[in-house]
Amino acid sequence: MKELTIISGKGGTGKTSILGAFATLAGKSVICDCDVDAANLHILLQPNIKETHDFYGEKKAEIVPELCTNCGKCEELCQFQAIQQGQINPYACEGCAVCYHVCPAGAVNIKPHLSGQWYISETKWGPMVHAKLGIAQGNSGLLVNMVRKKAREIAREQSLPLIISDGPPGIGCPVISSLAGTDMALIVTEPTVSGIHDLERIVKVAAGFGCVSAVCINKYNLDEYNCRYIEDLAERLQVPVIGRIPYDLTVTEAVLQGIPVTTLGKGDAQGPIQELWQQVGNLLGVR
Repeated sequence: MKELTIISGKGGTGKTSILGAFATLAGKSVICDCDVDAANLHILLQPNIKETHDFYGEKKAEIVPELCTNCGKCEELCQFQAIQQGQINPYACEGCAVCYHVCPAGAVNIKPHLSGQWYISETKWGPMVHAKLGIAQGNSGLLVNMVRKKAREIAREQSLPLIISDGPPGIGCPVISSLAGTDMALIVTEPTVSGIHDLERIVKVAAGFGCVSAVCINKYNLDEYNCRYIEDLAERLQVPVIGRIPYDLTVTEAVLQGIPVTTLGKGDAQGPIQELWQQVGNLLGVR
């Protein structure tokens, strides 16, 4: 079993559109959406949800009114200003449990907090594991780890040779959880200043995991000067550029219709995406 993780550093470079296209080209794979804070792969793949599971990512404090003496000690010592007039703001509470330990009346409990859901679904192109983290909820890295673990179980059970994961943007905990143990990181960038800046950061992060890394420049023809800069940067970072996808309104049309671009007629992007997929297959050793 091989694992491919598509990441970007900067958000909005088009990695999810490319993954949606890969799902249609892979034939046999488990599709995994690790962008749990802002999941959107389901918009393209239209999964049929088979199972829904709750995710308890962190703990929150809870005051028992019958036991509270209104001494105010918890409110005084809370570093997050999460307690006011004997009430806990669950969005501000970090679950540090200081209030629990200082309460002289034992009126504070620390309980698991429902932070989101994760799903097992079926798509036209194979099983899909994805999730939705609630607004302002934490521990997204833990949820990513849970989603990837389930994807591996499904791949083993169904003898599927490949897991394709849509990683989140940035370089934080959910990205690290998305890269841990993967075989290849395909880094999708774009010829913009922020795209270049974040490309260098994510290449260095991926290098720490010992996986194969490669770069794809999306919308490369929008700024050929920046595109050449990215190629020079990738060479200095010793990461190959294996794909150059032109700006193509067909990709936008596919997003509007909620389908992978490879299923939408003929445009300028489909051919380069298929060539990119062949390059990825060569590096991963899968067909």
